[in-house]
Amino acid sequence: MEEKHEECGVFGVYAQENRNVAHTAYYGLYALQHRGQESSGIAVAYADKISYHKGMGLVADVFANGNLEALPEGDIAIGHVRYSTTGASQLLNAQPVVFTGKCGKMAVAHNGNLTNTKLLRNELIARNAVFQTTIDSEVIAVLINSLSDGDILTGVKRACQNFKGSYALVIMTCDKLIAVRDPYGIRPLCMGMKDDDVIIASETCALDAVGANFVRDIKPAEIVVIDSAGIHSHMMENVPEKSKMCIFEYVYFARHDSVLDGYSVYEARKKAGKLLAKHCFVEADLVSGVPDSGNVAARGYAEESGIPFVEALAKNRYVGRTFIQPDQRQRENSLNVKMNALRGNVRGKRVVLIDDSIVRGTTMRKIIKMLRDAGAAEVHIRICSPIIKHPCHLGIDIQTYSQLIGAYKNEDEICECLGADSVKYLTVEQLLSTCDGANVGFCLGCFNGEYPYPLDETDKFKLE
Repeated sequence: MEEKHEECGVFGVYAQENRNVAHTAYYGLYALQHRGQESSGIAVAYADKISYHKGMGLVADVFANGNLEALPEGDIAIGHVRYSTTGASQLLNAQPVVFTGKCGKMAVAHNGNLTNTKLLRNELIARNAVFQTTIDSEVIAVLINSLSDGDILTGVKRACQNFKGSYALVIMTCDKLIAVRDPYGIRPLCMGMKDDDVIIASETCALDAVGANFVRDIKPAEIVVIDSAGIHSHMMENVPEKSKMCIFEYVYFARHDSVLDGYSVYEARKKAGKLLAKHCFVEADLVSGVPDSGNVAARGYAEESGIPFVEALAKNRYVGRTFIQPDQRQRENSLNVKMNALRGNVRGKRVVLIDDSIVRGTTMRKIIKMLRDAGAAEVHIRICSPIIKHPCHLGIDIQTYSQLIGAYKNEDEICECLGADSVKYLTVEQLLSTCDGANVGFCLGCFNGEYPYPLDETDKFKLE
């Protein structure tokens, strides 16, 4: 597991008439920017053709200088935002993947990570397939095309029988938009409507951004086909009894104003803060959150504990999320300009600082030092998830045990390593209770080592 994998955002729109669907995709991707800041792209279907533009950087930068306006009017568009990479951080690996195949012009955008990519790629290469990128999303596209017999739905159904891992897909041909969610529903995907347009997105916040009304979540193992005949749902074979959505979506990845599988991310995070106050209380003068994902929980902690919520850290809104920078040096350097301690608020005060998780510990160590340098008398860390003890191979940038401060240390040892006055985490049971309003089960692999798919995919493989 030497390479990094990706957590991304996908968006799709099917319109009843030709118009600037690229603009709709643009605003949808803008709302999903938190899910990936390395590259972005939009593909548009028009007149039996597909035109696209993709580039490295933020959505607003990639589609500046007339790049958005240069995309033609059409009736279908898909888009993608991406962070971190399999392979290298380069334009070649940006999505959507656009190609011509047995079903004509096609484009695919993927959120997640397949665990059997190498096996699939080698089998396809043995069948004379040629790959231009190093990402599993191209493997998905090539396999769908290979198994399609000229019918895209047939290709998707057959290909999904061979995929292992997490995938939320938007697939576009010149006349269809297809949404696919893996059998365990590991990554989120939802559908909305704006007038007669159908919208597919990773999160409901993207529906809100384009003025669409939420219709429903795409079900685990569901394939939804949208075309001139309407919206049609198809289910994969051999669906697991229980879904296993990544609980990190509620902890960190999703925007707090999104609703995932029937439950508010905001409510889950606020409940986490309340549970921390109830079970991990400490005397303090103020409670604050690490912006932005810790702020909602911090307000919940403040409400439950009676300790006032006061901002301890000021954030530069023009710097991206440190956890999803492509390498460790960039993560550490970006923190220096990302936030600063509010000296007047913390000087001489006992601070309870709430964060969603601790992965490597380097960022939290610097934040604690920042607060102490600003005069904080005490710094107590409270974390809205359990200790991350295991790598994730299903779409989070934690691939080896060596990256995890919690792999070999307990709470007291982590506290000493970080230089805090105390460190406390939620338990797995407490975290699950914060999401008890969701309509799905959860993958807890990074906490307990139990994954929907084996960590090492070594099974003998034959394309079905």
